Amino acid sequence: MINLAPASEDHELARQAERCRELGSPFVGAVLDAADRQLGKAPLTAGMVREWPGDRAAAAVALRLNGALHALARRGAPKSLAALYRGEHTDFDDAVAEAFAAEDRFIANWMRHPTQTNEVARAAATMAALMATPLTRLMPFELLELGASCGLNLNLARYAYELGPLQAGDLGSPVRIAPRWRGWPPPDRPVEIATARGVDLLPLNAANQAHRDRLLSFVWADQPVRLQRLEAALQIAVENPPRIDQGDAPAWLAQRLAEPPVLGRCRAVVHTMVLQYLSPVERQQVSALMASAGARATDETPLIWISFEWTSDRQEVELRLTWWPSGASAVLARCHPYGDWIDWLGPIAT
Repeated sequence: MINLAPASEDHELARQAERCRELGSPFVGAVLDAADRQLGKAPLTAGMVREWPGDRAAAAVALRLNGALHALARRGAPKSLAALYRGEHTDFDDAVAEAFAAEDRFIANWMRHPTQTNEVARAAATMAALMATPLTRLMPFELLELGASCGLNLNLARYAYELGPLQAGDLGSPVRIAPRWRGWPPPDRPVEIATARGVDLLPLNAANQAHRDRLLSFVWADQPVRLQRLEAALQIAVENPPRIDQGDAPAWLAQRLAEPPVLGRCRAVVHTMVLQYLSPVERQQVSALMASAGARATDETPLIWISFEWTSDRQEVELRLTWWPSGASAVLARCHPYGDWIDWLGPIAT
């Protein structure tokens, strides 16, 4: 079990380093440990880390800093940092100290914006939830994604999946997602996506090289499979651009749910690791909007809500499905934060 309680004011980076190691990234753990020791070399960055308003774990402050360092390394400077990421030496402290001294302002500016991993592996959980949705009959889904980032998961029907023994999706896709699976597989039901649309405060464009570089920088440097999968998904998004609006999630959701539903289609509101970036008021607004729209749902215009988020105590990630018109809700799975494994609990759609 990973302890994700809010850290104290001191050594936030070292605490997050340990969590990264627990999540399978010893390299990022070593980078953040070095950053914790060398933070005094970067006064602007140090001020942001130590004086961050609110819960720094929820805001992923350490991962913002890690993304900035990875972005610098990918650009090839400072030289010691780039060499560290290429595996040419293991002097983490020297490389990070040099980067802090030379690029303090760049790192601090980078950290003003939230992480945007747009982790494609999480699409397996969404696909499994769609397969498990209890509908009175099979019908196409209309995806509405909150916090869509680059919109890569709006293209989930274009990816291939191995969900335990079950294969799903486009089996010829260059993006193959095969989480370590525990439990029964989801129901073997076809999933058709009629439309897919998302919203983000700062949407990224797969065709924009700077946006691509930003996403790639948030991938942990010692996880090449994630990097390769992201690059393949970005190429699919260039060829099949997802529809993403810029805006505030609650206001956008209110507009979408106010539109007349299409008979014989199921609206599916989806978000993965987004609620932590919304204020308590915004989270309440989303819940109220879903409940109100759910009260209007029928068997011919059903509504579902797929949530892939930390539990309130930040101890684990739950995949939760709520469906209307019944209003029932169930935890379908417990998941790795980046989708590496899925512990499937059900229920089985009938």
